[in-house]
Amino acid sequence: MTQPRPSARRTPGVFLSRALPPPALCGFLLLLVMVFAVSYAVGAGAGPVAPGMHGPSTTDGGSGDGQGGGGMDMSDMDQGSGR
Repeated sequence: MTQPRPSARRTPGVFLSRALPPPALCGFLLLLVMVFAVSYAVGAGAGPVAPGMHGPSTTDGGSGDGQGGGGMDMSDMDQGSGR
């Protein structure tokens, strides 16, 4: 008695099942998207953290080099030469 040989043709169901990622991965990605959506909604509902806080501005006549006018000038400090 001979064994029937499997057909060389693949059915669409076999191809589709190999093309899709595992169900556990799909579930994890769905959970991840849901967590980010909920955290975004909570953050949007809470509003800005510090509404009165603004970035540094250069309206005080500064040079705009990123060093504010209130900083200390430390250029004349020695580098621990032991004097």
